[in-house]
Amino acid sequence: MPGLFDPITLRTTAAGGTSVRNRLWVSPMCQYSCLDRDGIPNEWHLVHLGSLARGGAGVVMSEATAVTPEGRISPRDTGIWSDAHEAAWAPIAAFVRSQGALPGMQLAHAGRKASTYAPWGEDRSGSVPPADGGWQTVAPSALAFDGYATPRALDASELPGVVHAFADAATRAVRAGFGLVEIHAAHGYLLHQFLSPLESARRRLRRFAREPRAAPARGGARGARHRRRRTARSRALLRDRLGR
Repeated sequence: MPGLFDPITLRTTAAGGTSVRNRLWVSPMCQYSCLDRDGIPNEWHLVHLGSLARGGAGVVMSEATAVTPEGRISPRDTGIWSDAHEAAWAPIAAFVRSQGALPGMQLAHAGRKASTYAPWGEDRSGSVPPADGGWQTVAPSALAFDGYATPRALDASELPGVVHAFADAATRAVRAGFGLVEIHAAHGYLLHQFLSPLESARRRLRRFAREPRAAPARGGARGARHRRRRTARSRALLRDRLGR
């Protein structure tokens, strides 16, 4: 039986496997520390994640990182929806690797539970109104979470955009140096909302796995995985051609 401190190789493919030095993995932890409210990670995130890597963990996961601006839990969350975010994450991922850990990123969209006040440094709680730097939240249906603002129901034509946002974010994460990507589909956030009968009025009398309300969750994961595989194949081909 493998031990806690034994290495492990994940998802071996033609491009190779991802090796981790042990099975101690640091879970995503929201920091609410983008004080400029632009989603760009800063020195705090470097020190926070870097110190965990220095401590000997096998995998160090980022906090729930939003795939779109409106997907942030709070205005002070990190994101990876632009090239500027990718560039800011790159040195953090590089430092985590330099300490022997595998950097991982959790991709998220909070849906109807987005645009909330951070749990520290604020004198209020609940939804942040647009006048105070918040935004209109979105969800599968216009059903509000307890005490939060009512979200706007996503139109069917907008659903492919959700899938593409996760796929684009996965591509940026891999380019930034992250070796593992996790799709956040729990805690009542957007992808979970599509799967929950409590949060989605999009129901059909057919098998759950085929229901339209489950499509964005399945598509987000598939899209992200496809982009990641394509990037890995491109990197392997480039290494072969450069003789490295």
